[in-house]
Amino acid sequence: MSSSTLNRTLPPGPAAGPAAEPQQAPTLRERISYQVQRRGALAVLVLVAALASGLSPTFPTWSNISSILGNNAFVWLLALAMTFVITTGGIDLSVGSLYALGGVLAARGAQTGSWLAILLPVTVCAAWGAVQGLLVARARMAPFIVTLAGLLGARGLLQAITNEGSTTYLVPQGSWFRDLGQGTWTPVLIVAALFVVGWLLLERTGFGASLTAIGGNENAARLLGLPVDRAKVLVYLLSGTLAGVAGALGGSRLGSGVTTIGVGYELTAIAAVVIGGTLLSGGFGSIGGTVCGVLLLAVIHNLIDHYFSQYGSAFTDAVNGGFLAVVVLLQTALSRARRLG
Repeated sequence: MSSSTLNRTLPPGPAAGPAAEPQQAPTLRERISYQVQRRGALAVLVLVAALASGLSPTFPTWSNISSILGNNAFVWLLALAMTFVITTGGIDLSVGSLYALGGVLAARGAQTGSWLAILLPVTVCAAWGAVQGLLVARARMAPFIVTLAGLLGARGLLQAITNEGSTTYLVPQGSWFRDLGQGTWTPVLIVAALFVVGWLLLERTGFGASLTAIGGNENAARLLGLPVDRAKVLVYLLSGTLAGVAGALGGSRLGSGVTTIGVGYELTAIAAVVIGGTLLSGGFGSIGGTVCGVLLLAVIHNLIDHYFSQYGSAFTDAVNGGFLAVVVLLQTALSRARRLG
């Protein structure tokens, strides 16, 4: 089935059957709720950025902006992967642990060569994601359980490789792999390129349309003949691969394999994706919204570091949780409004 045919077969909303009546034009309430879901994160981001610029003279400086972008490059990759997974109605709790595992494997591989420092984490994390995808798609196991086990397993492997954290692998000085992540803009440019590819894949291909259909109604997608199981395996494979890429870049930036990084990153990625407008229940995903979601949380965290640093990460976690709760409530209300409209 071609991309154009699939897009015509699967319009936004319930799939039409052979005897379906012509669809009515969306009501004003439906149009407003759709725009709020699609553009809400961008509007809030603009307001918060304006507020931050007024509160802190150092916020709009080039050094602060580049710091925000560089420090969140790895979270963006995890959020990009999570967008695909959540669009299908799944979840991946293992990405934070795979990110940490990828960093250690990159530093370990750098002892042999720079190319191995990239290939080792990407290959291992991709294989990890593929296994999780097979368990979700073929064994019909719940994504929450599968990826929670993946989270614990990746942390266990990480501890085994580093002898319970007592061994720290250092990236050799002078290697091009170490230089890869040291600057601010190289990781950002890599992430930007991957986001462009991700946007094209999700919103301009038949594969992306099939992911939306699967998340909207998996049984209907199967009846349409879509390769549901293969698509699920691919999104978890993609999630593991991007976590490995993020880990490799993180290991390069830190210059070592740090065992304690990545804790809670999966929750930050989920929060950013949902805040960006992707439905937590599946059926709709927005790559542009994910960009805004990550930026919004990054700007808020930057403000917290300036004014509430004495509270540490606890205040940041509270903000993440609060935003996530508000957005999920808003998504529920908008869905109800569309049904009533």
